[in-house]
Amino acid sequence: MTPNELVERLDDPDLVIVDCRWYLTDPDAGHHAYSEGHLPGALYASLDDDLSGAKGPGRHPLPTPEAFGETCAALGITESTTVVAYDDSGGAVASRLWWMLMNQGHRRAFVLDGGIQAWTNAGGSITGANTPQRTGGFATKNWSRTVDRGVVANRSDPRIVIDARSRERYRGQEEAVDPKAGHIPGALSMPLTDNLNDDLTLLPADTLKQRFEAAGITDAELVISQCGSGVTACHNILAMAVAGMGIADLYVGSWSDWSISGFPIATGDEPG
Repeated sequence: MTPNELVERLDDPDLVIVDCRWYLTDPDAGHHAYSEGHLPGALYASLDDDLSGAKGPGRHPLPTPEAFGETCAALGITESTTVVAYDDSGGAVASRLWWMLMNQGHRRAFVLDGGIQAWTNAGGSITGANTPQRTGGFATKNWSRTVDRGVVANRSDPRIVIDARSRERYRGQEEAVDPKAGHIPGALSMPLTDNLNDDLTLLPADTLKQRFEAAGITDAELVISQCGSGVTACHNILAMAVAGMGIADLYVGSWSDWSISGFPIATGDEPG
């Protein structure tokens, strides 16, 4: 959803705006940024506390469906609400909330194109005022379209694994978070940043489609998307959906799970 489209909906009582800002090196900084200024009426959702569970594979396992339902209730999300998630990183974190809602059957979830920067560039106002808590909730179900390390390790053609992390982390040149550097053997390097324009808005749908087709991907249904911990992988899923290519599977544990598994690790530019 563009900032101009959001402006037209601000008075809609069924609109829920969610600030998802989060930073890998300082997880608490997202809430501090929200407190200093956010979109009018926006509530804050913490990646660590609201969009992740306490137990599971990797650094950001999915919460139980019941726990996610409670988070939705606290945010005022129902089946009929229009939900717009945003961050300041081109949708890298906001896409996780989009994916969770989409996976639970919510059909009115969006990511704000270009995030808070695009909002202010378009003349949108920022407020530090508290947003009253709302009441909502909708029926949740078991997560679907997710895979574990076993499925990834034992996959066969034509399944394709794509890695949304930076090329430096993919190559194994740097790794400041997880215990080992490198990538899953056979995974393609598809950094989420390549889905974005310089202003952090999403590339046009036809350009996104060309990007994935150039990597040999024509059907997202055959793709397993991964990243560091199952968060930014959702951005590639979003990009393929926008391109009209279907919905990929998510390896929730991603590199933070694979790197401690004892499974083989590849380094360098080649998939391995």
